Amino acid sequence: MKVLVSLCVFVPLLALATAEEEAVLESILRDRSHIEETLRLAADEKAGDYAAALQRLRKIYHNSIRPMEQAYKYNELRQHEISDGEITSKPMVLFLGPWSVGKSSMINYLLGLLDTPYQLYTGAEPTTSEFTVIMHGEKIRTVEGIVMAADSSRSFSPLEKFGQNFLEKLVGIEMPHKLLERVTFVDTPGIIENRKQQERGYPFNDVCQWFIDRADLIFVVFDPTKLDVGLELEMLFRQLKGRESQIRIILNKADSLATQDLMRVYGALFWSLAPLINVTEPPRVYVSSFWPYDYAPDTSRDLFKREEISLLEDLNQVIENRLENKIAFIRQHGIRVRIHALLVDRYVQTFKEKMSFFSDPELVFKEIVDDPDKFFIFKSILAKTNVSKFDLPNRDAYRDFFGINPVSSFKQLSAQCSYMGGCLLEKIERAITHELPSLLGSINSGKNPTLSSCEATGCGEKPKNRYRRN
Repeated sequence: MKVLVSLCVFVPLLALATAEEEAVLESILRDRSHIEETLRLAADEKAGDYAAALQRLRKIYHNSIRPMEQAYKYNELRQHEISDGEITSKPMVLFLGPWSVGKSSMINYLLGLLDTPYQLYTGAEPTTSEFTVIMHGEKIRTVEGIVMAADSSRSFSPLEKFGQNFLEKLVGIEMPHKLLERVTFVDTPGIIENRKQQERGYPFNDVCQWFIDRADLIFVVFDPTKLDVGLELEMLFRQLKGRESQIRIILNKADSLATQDLMRVYGALFWSLAPLINVTEPPRVYVSSFWPYDYAPDTSRDLFKREEISLLEDLNQVIENRLENKIAFIRQHGIRVRIHALLVDRYVQTFKEKMSFFSDPELVFKEIVDDPDKFFIFKSILAKTNVSKFDLPNRDAYRDFFGINPVSSFKQLSAQCSYMGGCLLEKIERAITHELPSLLGSINSGKNPTLSSCEATGCGEKPKNRYRRN
């Protein structure tokens, strides 16, 4: 009887304690309403228009750019093969930085994962040892790296080249979330300066470069206690060269400092990064505390809130411009492929002109590839085509390229034509100068991209029979 009475008293007390804990938890958690408002998560998107534009973009790439890639083995020069999954993928936001600076906590905060089964593990010690891809799915589940690499519909299949050891350190998390319908987050292992790269068991810098090349926005996160720059962080910033427009520096955990100390730390951060970022305009730096709990008392709450909203607006800009960015990326890729084909064509033409009946092919081509300026290889491309000298690739790269691919295995561009398919050079130039800009214009004007295409109907003209003589 005494036990029953004790239980009757204990159960209401337990419920009361739980209610009090929830109330205390709610009082220390930060309001997240501004996240949904700034990112416009309640707005409905026209998924059909996006799908039509991506389908049109994919068709232009396969019909006009990919044949030139394959004919002149561009992927062996750049090692960046574009898959269908990459064309149709969502914008990628990459989180980089030293260990335990708050990268995982920031993702938990943006997605509201606190106290859910799939919140990313955080702690004061180095906690994230995997590359974690957080993406949209119909239900919450974990996807192993080997499954992600084997699925050709995703954009991660090229990661197989980094080996099985890396795939064991790659994990995907799928969940039904409104923000993940528009963007994919990638959380990376923290940089540990006292650990050698080979101890990771896979090429860490090469993997980072793969994600950097495909990221639409790169958050490099620091905290006030980890501002030192070591070899691994220095190497990371070298890999970010040319991507300065995508980089955003985040000084996290700012509410742990008084205002005067925060100003000193802000200056020390710029002093540490100045030798690594050699650009006229410094990258944007956000100062706040990006985690679910309320700011510390007696700190610049209004400033931190404005900084947070500014970062969310930056993220929203990337989300809203994802189609334009994707078209611009494919067009830029097409320009690089075209320049590569023109250079290979010039090498082949010069080789044929210098060859005679008594010449040694290897010695002749070695002279050409060792000193291309002597034969005006690059200067002729600048003189005869609309190519900027700043877009020309590294000349030494072609010595290695032709070391693997003999010059005799390539045809000249004038021979890359067929009666039914047309000429490869004309097709890629039409895509660069007309088709891709037209697709971009149709998106900006709000028209359905499928209506601007003349491939299906001929724009009112009757289809012509190529085999009939007029």
